[in-house]
Amino acid sequence: MKVHIRVAALASGLMLSCSIHALAAERCVADFTKPIDFPKAVLVAANDDGAVKKAVSWEIVEPSTPVLPPPAAGAGPTGPITIGAAASPNAPAPPPAVNSPVIETASPSSGDVPEQAGTLPLFKDVSKFPALKHIAATGATLLDLGEAHGLRSVAAKVGDQFMILQVAPDGEAVVGGPVLELSKARLLAIGGARVTNIGELHGLTGLFVRNGAEFQTLYVTPDNQATIAGVMWDSAGKNLTRDQVAKIDGALPTVDVGDVKKVLADKGAIAGLATVQQAAFGAIGPDGAPVVWMIVDPACSYSIRAFDALKPYAEAGRIQLKIVPISILDHEDNGMSTKAALSLLSVPTESMASAWAQRVFTVPATGAAEAKLQSNGQIAEAIKLTGTPTFFFRKPDGLEGRLDGMPTDFKAFVTAVVGRI
Repeated sequence: MKVHIRVAALASGLMLSCSIHALAAERCVADFTKPIDFPKAVLVAANDDGAVKKAVSWEIVEPSTPVLPPPAAGAGPTGPITIGAAASPNAPAPPPAVNSPVIETASPSSGDVPEQAGTLPLFKDVSKFPALKHIAATGATLLDLGEAHGLRSVAAKVGDQFMILQVAPDGEAVVGGPVLELSKARLLAIGGARVTNIGELHGLTGLFVRNGAEFQTLYVTPDNQATIAGVMWDSAGKNLTRDQVAKIDGALPTVDVGDVKKVLADKGAIAGLATVQQAAFGAIGPDGAPVVWMIVDPACSYSIRAFDALKPYAEAGRIQLKIVPISILDHEDNGMSTKAALSLLSVPTESMASAWAQRVFTVPATGAAEAKLQSNGQIAEAIKLTGTPTFFFRKPDGLEGRLDGMPTDFKAFVTAVVGRI
């Protein structure tokens, strides 16, 4: 599954990347070696200037999902997260999907801030739900949000970030996302022929909904009175939604891989770097410095963070960073990935890094850029890319190096490439 995590190394075996297999509402994942990448329909508590404020703004990072109301006055970025407390007179009423009562407790929670009156209880039945047991094993704290529409609702929390999960009736899967007060009957009445039944899994019926060029997958609650906009993951971390929608034309991106794939078959492992070197790229850093090839989705937050961390090393002449834009997140960000990648591939090679650093994606796409993006996509398929960023480089001993996901220690990564501190 995917969880929106902005800190590294939260559990052993953690790989931070944007998953090519994702079909979630936001963009990026914390991808565990025991395949789990939480879907990122998460709520982010944030203050623009980082200062402690009387109220925290809530931001839902899933498109087409209503914004939840702000929490009660007095909650802050370092205080407990309160759901269900009395709102201010002018605040909208909380969504009825979260019906968990607020309890009072004075006992501290493990690893988090001490619980105070008005905080949510820990989920106590984790062992009975294989999907939650798997999530808890990654180090996430599970908070009990109660039951609504026949489903248990849980918040998986890591530090000050959390995501909302709905537990399937059999406990063997979860759907990442909040419950929407939109019944199956009403959705069918609104969507008509644009709604496709993609089958039932783990007691939940999936619906694929088209809205013009955009689409959304929703799961119907057992009572048929509400839906969940999100992605289903089983107890092993497998993205079940992707498999369900794979049979629908246009739901998943596809590429036709030609000769570039044959390179790998003919030349073996070393051809990974050789194949990437055929890509269209932009460069930052001096010629002659050790080269790091970085395959990115320009809209992926982990790609952005990795670039921002490595850029100073390139500017200092320690490495030359060659940026290979691809697009893997269009189904999550309404086509922003492709627009950004095409814009970067339309600027001169020496200007790409600067344009990406400034998040400038206003240069109109050229026909040549479209061909470059298609070729880069074929290369990504050929090297069996699973997410972004992915790095290729030549180590000091002459062997090829590959790193899938964002480095947790950038200084150590550069040292491994350069061969010295």
